[in-house]
Amino acid sequence: MQLKNYLKIFPGIILAFVFYLVSQIINNVIGIEILGYAKSPISTAMFAILFGLFFGNIFKIREGFLLGLDFTQKYILKLGIICLGIQLKPFEFYKFGTIAIPLIIICIISVLLIIKLLIKKLKISTRMAYLIAIGSTVCGTTAIIATAPVINAKKGEVAYAIANMTIFGILAMLIYPYFANIYFEGNSLFIGLFLGTAIHETSQVAAAGLIYDQQFSSPETLNIATVTKLIRNTFLIIMIPLFALLYNRGKKNTQNYSLIKIFPYFVIGFVGLIILRNIGDELFLQGNYYTTELWNSFVENIKNSAKIFLSMAMAAVGLSTNLKEITKMGYKPFIVGFIAMITVGLVSIFAMQAIEKIYF
Repeated sequence: MQLKNYLKIFPGIILAFVFYLVSQIINNVIGIEILGYAKSPISTAMFAILFGLFFGNIFKIREGFLLGLDFTQKYILKLGIICLGIQLKPFEFYKFGTIAIPLIIICIISVLLIIKLLIKKLKISTRMAYLIAIGSTVCGTTAIIATAPVINAKKGEVAYAIANMTIFGILAMLIYPYFANIYFEGNSLFIGLFLGTAIHETSQVAAAGLIYDQQFSSPETLNIATVTKLIRNTFLIIMIPLFALLYNRGKKNTQNYSLIKIFPYFVIGFVGLIILRNIGDELFLQGNYYTTELWNSFVENIKNSAKIFLSMAMAAVGLSTNLKEITKMGYKPFIVGFIAMITVGLVSIFAMQAIEKIYF
């Protein structure tokens, strides 16, 4: 990317940061000044996406901001997720992963079976059903865009599927943290697993975990939700070849795909920060007061940066979501998307109850 192209992304990034700052200020005014808490119990990330949705649909966002907003959603979001790795220890990643993997597999199989039944009932295209299925079960928009070429999906079908992920993912992101807190009675492990398996997009899962953390002071829930979702993302390298095989059975001129291109590399960065945190703890927390304070300050700054980056990404998602365009689309694919959202949520709950009996 040339220097002039880099400069073009700054207005959108700055706009997302301004929305984060405004959300943080209003959050503090309401939570601290009005309600009287020492720390606001309200989520800045939730404020950021709601403000973004409101202003993005009341006012037309200028073209000059769109490139930077897109960059924020794609790359600053991933940077925020990578920074979350500083909060985890390797044994925690392993512990959560061993529970998350069977849960993810059960959710994927269940949604695929349900959607296969719905194709015939609602008479939507197989391509559309595949896109909604992989978006609902693996990693939202990224999975849809990566799958579309290998099943020869049309632009309209891709747009419908992405709209599904956007509208139902945002609804789940805003509702599920509160529902999960009530249903699982504040159990951070089950809440994190539920958020990580029942919400579509990586950004939405990270935001839901952050909302829960900010509302109920549970960073562990944010960690578990993030780890679960990142493991879920890696299933993309299994699901896309599988969908290509299923769709192109008996057909000639099948599309090529590259596992290298579809692998979510920011997962490596996330694991790298986990390793860095643990090496740093071993080296600096056993040393003198100065090195201990310096290391703790570094870790805290990375944690705070993660929350800022994620809140900026949520503001960008809100500003970029055009609700008018979504409402113009046909209703049948949205029925499939809604049922997929409910199915993956219910399956996640029932599967966790079964896994609880096995593991605990």
